[in-house]
Amino acid sequence: MTYHLTLGDWDALKNDAQPIRYEVFVTEQKVPVELEWDEWDAECLHALVRDSNGNALGTGRLLPDGHIGRMAVRAAARGLGIGGMILRALMQAAKQRGDASVVLNAQVHAAPFYERFGFVREGEDFMEAGIPHIQMRHGFR
Repeated sequence: MTYHLTLGDWDALKNDAQPIRYEVFVTEQKVPVELEWDEWDAECLHALVRDSNGNALGTGRLLPDGHIGRMAVRAAARGLGIGGMILRALMQAAKQRGDASVVLNAQVHAAPFYERFGFVREGEDFMEAGIPHIQMRHGFR
């Protein structure tokens, strides 16, 4: 199976990205639906990975201030490198536009994933949407 990553705005990718985020965050992780959707989607660069059949498998976004967020991969597609594809693409986009670093709020259990890409923990764990998180940063040289 081959995978294709697309970068675009919310209008272009919403129909595929929104169901993934709902499935992962609202259904699977029990995040309140009102916390999932915000005004930032319209301002972000979004990434979407589809398989060779056109099925949307994962998504993430890059905010104007250099935060990466809403990283989500459907359960059946985890472990295939899709999260890494999304993360690398968003990091590259931030670097190309001149950001000095990227920051994200990782779910604590996912911190080792981000560390593999050079992210380092900052500060103490905190709760967000009832889930323990840690802020992490990756600087560009």
